[in-house]
Amino acid sequence: MNLKEKARGLVSQMTLEEKASLMSGLNFWYLKSIERLGLPSIMVTDGPHGLRKQADNADHLGINESVPAVCFPTSAATACSFDRELLKRIGVAIGEECRQENVAVILGPGINMKRSPLCGRNFEYFSEDPYVSGELATAFVKGVQSQNVGVSVKHYAFNNQETRRMTSDSVLDERAARELYLTAFEKVTRESDPWTFMSAYNRFEGIYCSEHKKLLIDILRDEWGFNGLVMTDWGAINNRVEGVATGLDLQMPADNGVNDAKVVEGVKNGILSEADLDTAAINVTELILKAQTREPFTYDVDAHRQLAAQAAAESTVLLKNNDEVMPMPEGAKFAIVGSFAKTPRHQGAGSSKIEPIKLDNVCECLNEVGAKFDYADGYNIDSDEPDEALIEEAVRIAKENDYVFVIAGLPAAYESEGFDRESMKMPESHNELVKELAKVNDNIVVFLLGGSPMEVVWQDDVKGILMCYLGGETVGKAIADLILGKQAPGGRLTESWPYSSDANPSASYFPGYQRTVEYRESIFVGYRYYDTAQKPVRFPFGFGLSYTTFEYSEPKVDKASINDTDAVRLSVDIKNTGSVAGSEIVQLYVSHKNPTIFKAEHELKGFEKVFLNPGESKTVIFTLDKRSFAYYNTKISDWHVESGEYELQVAASSRDIRGSIMIDVKSTVEAEIPDYRKSAPTYYDLKNGISNISDKQFVAILGRPLPLRKREKFERFDENSTLSEIEAKWIGRVFAKKFKAQAQEKLSNMSEDIIEMFNRMFDDMPLRSLRMMAGGDLPPQLLEGLLTALNGRLIKGVRMMKKK
Repeated sequence: MNLKEKARGLVSQMTLEEKASLMSGLNFWYLKSIERLGLPSIMVTDGPHGLRKQADNADHLGINESVPAVCFPTSAATACSFDRELLKRIGVAIGEECRQENVAVILGPGINMKRSPLCGRNFEYFSEDPYVSGELATAFVKGVQSQNVGVSVKHYAFNNQETRRMTSDSVLDERAARELYLTAFEKVTRESDPWTFMSAYNRFEGIYCSEHKKLLIDILRDEWGFNGLVMTDWGAINNRVEGVATGLDLQMPADNGVNDAKVVEGVKNGILSEADLDTAAINVTELILKAQTREPFTYDVDAHRQLAAQAAAESTVLLKNNDEVMPMPEGAKFAIVGSFAKTPRHQGAGSSKIEPIKLDNVCECLNEVGAKFDYADGYNIDSDEPDEALIEEAVRIAKENDYVFVIAGLPAAYESEGFDRESMKMPESHNELVKELAKVNDNIVVFLLGGSPMEVVWQDDVKGILMCYLGGETVGKAIADLILGKQAPGGRLTESWPYSSDANPSASYFPGYQRTVEYRESIFVGYRYYDTAQKPVRFPFGFGLSYTTFEYSEPKVDKASINDTDAVRLSVDIKNTGSVAGSEIVQLYVSHKNPTIFKAEHELKGFEKVFLNPGESKTVIFTLDKRSFAYYNTKISDWHVESGEYELQVAASSRDIRGSIMIDVKSTVEAEIPDYRKSAPTYYDLKNGISNISDKQFVAILGRPLPLRKREKFERFDENSTLSEIEAKWIGRVFAKKFKAQAQEKLSNMSEDIIEMFNRMFDDMPLRSLRMMAGGDLPPQLLEGLLTALNGRLIKGVRMMKKK
């Protein structure tokens, strides 16, 4: 008997109340047990770049101290490795740590697309490209689940910003949804069988993702074949009864049984089918059973830290290397400048914040191997303003050394879960430091730490730039090894770097309006826009330099013409023509010539990482199938290939095509091809950008009227109204002030970055989410009274908050 059948048998023995009890958590991290049936309580906990398991004294917000675990590089970093095997090994290691801590499910990976470089949570995500995200996430999931530990693929779906993420309606056309924003989720589902999915906070098509039948049942289960459990993001529940009916299995965290009672009442009143409740209960029960197959384990801390250091170095991207300034010659005198060298920015803030086993820093790691160097802070880590005294000291030592390595980037306050960045700018204290150092030393190399692209305004003033992203607890060792030449940077960018955020295709539409965010750029995200519109970028997608050089042969295909039901194999020889060993990321793009439907100039459809010794050659083989050539045809609600000529491009980046070959592809499906050349012509000609798409053109591809962008003047308030919205009424202002004051008391013992995250989130929080924040101090009756008063009927005798 498989576990699904066993779960079905156990659910058949449960009372209505027992089944309903499984619909929500026991507390912040645990699921409920049913002891009489042998079902224990199991634990889920945060990830995704390490284990964030709270200690036994867990608070109601889930953000106090957690047990130490290896903090691996974040997904923004490891994605740059383009190394499936490396991601799988990291997954295995994190799975082993979960086994030691008796954790059943780790909440990750996050595979949302990087629609804008300003998204505050981009450090948790892989790429602007769905193929890269899907491939690397699949490898990671396979690694974790090889340890009989589950993952939770998140945030499903269209959660591409932090601003108003709990209430905003993502408005996008179905082609963009399918081709960009759902593709990675589909690949992970079909190829790695994840144990769980996590629904996002936001709405889509006006419906919250936690109760969206099209997303949770029609697409995820019926189309993609998902057979696991769907849980909410924490506090992302709207209508629990509706959620059960539309494919949501588990609400997290606990709500003191409020919604469980509503489920019971819904079944008794005939509003909810007990069969739908049974389906959800079976999925929860099966997850509990899966967790019982896990064997205890004790992981090797040193081995995991070595893997983390290897990953950090291999994922570092060499962005500039004039005059071969890197690697530094042996015996050269050098200095380290920048407070990040002693207090490295190694991970992002929010729910993914790991308590590291040991945080390496650059200076300590250099000292440990006996390296001789000078050091200066250069800037105050807590201030954006340049400190003249610190800069003068840095300039002094720069004059006395052959090389200067600057460790700079984005402070924690610049990017976090809970809020988005306002620009791509670095602190002026960092910029001024680099500029002044470059005036007195010709060999300046800057290592950048941060979760997203930055405006490197001093790019022309320095010889070397390396991007480490947020490289985990061993990023200090990785940088030290790179400086000493013990490691070579092996990464390539998985996102384009525009010159500024204003150049991004979503700039005019991000982060949207009070109620909605409109994805008017459609499929033109990242390099799909820049390369199609021929817009300059600072660094293109797929870009990264090496210490050696590579030669590409002309690509060959085994067929010059195929039907869309066939597969075609492309081969290309790669040779290391330099004097040192190195790795190359061979990228394959597909470009459709003269399509009827608007398309990007080209799209990534394959990549392989190859390591070559000097003079060595290897043959790289790619296999392309129907999906490699297909677009999503809204006329037939399916993937469709338009007959015609396609160029297959082998490349070192999206802007560095090393060879190409044409192939003719014939469709075997008779279907009308959507043609928007008259109704939405801008999508076919991007020479003037994409920042001024009219309502008429967007509606043409959207296929439905635009929803309301903001709250109407006399609209009734409800539990989805936000703190900022209710402040339009005097009683709302009183409540919000009182709530924020009490929240500050609860947050007083938290770290500064966590306090900043919540302070930035408060105004966008819906009233229903405040219960979790209040930790039991905000009973349902109080909210009911508040809403009644907001809607015009004053309630006497209701205190704003319960007092301890």
